[in-house]
Amino acid sequence: MRKNSEQVSVLFMLFGILFCVCLITANVLETKQISFWGLNITGGLIVFPVSYIINDCVCEVWGYSRARMLIWVGFLMNALFVGFGAIADAIPGADYWDNEAGFHAVFGLAPRITAASFVAFVIGSFVNAYVMSKMKIRSGGKHFSYRAILSTVFGESADSLVFFPLAFYGIVPDNELLVLIISQVILKTLYEIIALPATIRVVKFTKKFEDEDAYDTAEKYHIFKFFY
Repeated sequence: MRKNSEQVSVLFMLFGILFCVCLITANVLETKQISFWGLNITGGLIVFPVSYIINDCVCEVWGYSRARMLIWVGFLMNALFVGFGAIADAIPGADYWDNEAGFHAVFGLAPRITAASFVAFVIGSFVNAYVMSKMKIRSGGKHFSYRAILSTVFGESADSLVFFPLAFYGIVPDNELLVLIISQVILKTLYEIIALPATIRVVKFTKKFEDEDAYDTAEKYHIFKFFY
């Protein structure tokens, strides 16, 4: 039985919760620098690509408008988390508490980094959803794997091209910025490829369970619209 388009399903709600959790977790993990295959990257790489996989699943099953709603909800929840963290960081700690430096390292995000992260997330996520939606129409719903990978390449490229210059220009040498951008795109795309078998199963199950398989043939692709 096909669901009313005005209703939000349990599966969509669960996708939304996981999407927000991944974004907020990535914020915390970004504060740790890690080494991976000789590359120095941030800990957020562990979880952030999952948000793009969820974006692909939602756009594939429910369409661009639902993906747009998810992106803005994720943005608002992330902003709420960062805001509360900044307030807690600004309040003086108790006299007996000696972990001020550690707490500040996690929650005292620099305004420049925070702004760059938010702008890059919105741009990258919408590019990912747009490419996924357009390619589905042109392919007639075929070649999901190809569409998922290519949309991630475009989305992650847009994200990295926005984030790193905004966050680190003038701090990190230009040649190092380029390495950071390229390495992030490559590693996040490899993440998507490795996760593809699971992603395909989730998409197939969700389409069958929801009796949904949206095609955005009449979509105007507005960005600044919250509800679908």
